[in-house]
Amino acid sequence: MTQENSILPPLTERFGILRWLRKNLFGSWLDAALTIIGAFIIYWAVTGLLTWAFTVAEWKVVSVNLRLFMVGQYPLQQLWRLWLALGFLMFLTGNSLAIWARRSYVATILLLAFPALLTLLPFGSEPRKWLIILSLTGVIGWGIGWSKPQALGRSVIFGWILSLPMFLLLTRGFTPEGGTMPIVGTNLWGGLLLTFLLTVVGILFSFPLGVFLALGRRSELPIIRLASVIYIELVRGVPLITIFFMAQLMLPLFLPPNWTVDRILRAMVAVTLFSAAYLAENVRGGLQAIPKGQFEAAHALGLNGAQTMVYIILPQALRLIIPILVGQFIAVFKDTALVAIVGLFDLVGIAKTVLAQPDFLGLQREVYVFISLIYWVLSYGMSYLSQQLEVKLGVGNR
Repeated sequence: MTQENSILPPLTERFGILRWLRKNLFGSWLDAALTIIGAFIIYWAVTGLLTWAFTVAEWKVVSVNLRLFMVGQYPLQQLWRLWLALGFLMFLTGNSLAIWARRSYVATILLLAFPALLTLLPFGSEPRKWLIILSLTGVIGWGIGWSKPQALGRSVIFGWILSLPMFLLLTRGFTPEGGTMPIVGTNLWGGLLLTFLLTVVGILFSFPLGVFLALGRRSELPIIRLASVIYIELVRGVPLITIFFMAQLMLPLFLPPNWTVDRILRAMVAVTLFSAAYLAENVRGGLQAIPKGQFEAAHALGLNGAQTMVYIILPQALRLIIPILVGQFIAVFKDTALVAIVGLFDLVGIAKTVLAQPDFLGLQREVYVFISLIYWVLSYGMSYLSQQLEVKLGVGNR
């Protein structure tokens, strides 16, 4: 080693911001020019956006119609049922974070504090009170889960299984008019509430159906394999909007005269059937990535075909495709916006209704920026949780 090569740069250049800037942004004249041009474009875009957001935009259209965006035309006097259901979900979330994500402090703080942060939006005093209660409920659930993680594990899993039926029961009600929980027709469901229900139902029911279709496509029985292939290729060959139109407009033509199927139920079935076909191909890709030696080792241990698939192959395959599955779930969440075309009032449908009001004509930018922000926050939340799950399971590490 020569004396010239043994001389190290100053300490500030070895580890400081100057060395990082020189290495990553100003390494050559071309890098420097691109950095300056990029900085100018970012400054121009951010300045214009902030100027519009704080001086030009009329956010009154959002504050006045905030309840419509959240729950549609759901009766105001029955909103406590939705808050009760959300409180149950927040309690389970706190339990789950304390039991299975004890070291994920950032995710825990963000999730439990998220309802309290929503109080910064132009809600009234009553919603703000409920949002603070939701955060406190999550913290209480976290504290209980932290103190008894092993004893509560099965109870929390059972609670998550019951959460969707309970949420639907509270949302719809079960008593006649004048009772404690009168039935609220699905024609009054809308906004983020409807988007949430379509997404959750679509994900929960398409996942097992997609797994069965993937296994059916790999089956050695020709009839099962052919039926799975036909279903997957047929559904993947048409856009989702055509399935919505089939469910909403053409399905009643095939039913007896006195039979009716709820419109939201039809939309849920359409989302489930469409998503299952794509999810089946994702799962099949994960199954094909498992080495043949895994099957042989399982058979050597005396496991039959079903046991091999359930205990050995499927856990490994699903672990490999976690990023793909979450991408599919995010796509389901965003694809629910298409139900607005067939007359259902999800977030996009409510946006069209709000913009049709005479007082808010011409405010498309404000409305669509707001609902786009909702979509982005929830999509990024799912992506972040997926990344944390990948880290916990060691996906991509050998």
